[in-house]
Amino acid sequence: METSNIPLAERLRPNTLDDYLGQEHLVGKKSVLRKAIGSGLIPSMILWGPPGSGKTTLAKIIANQQE
Repeated sequence: METSNIPLAERLRPNTLDDYLGQEHLVGKKSVLRKAIGSGLIPSMILWGPPGSGKTTLAKIIANQQE
C-alpha cells in the first residue's frame, strides 16, 4: 500500500517500546514488561482503558517484538 494511502494515525503509531510514551512503569528500561519480552515469556494480560489510551499500540509492539 502506498504510504500516502495509510491513515495518518497509523503512520505515526509508535513501533517500539522506546517510541511508546507514558506508562514508564510498564515500558521503562527496567520494567517487568521489557524483561518478559526479553526472555520471550510473555504472560497473559488484559489491557484496559479508554479509547485512544494506547492499548492496541502496546499489543502491536509486543506482538512485533516476538516475530
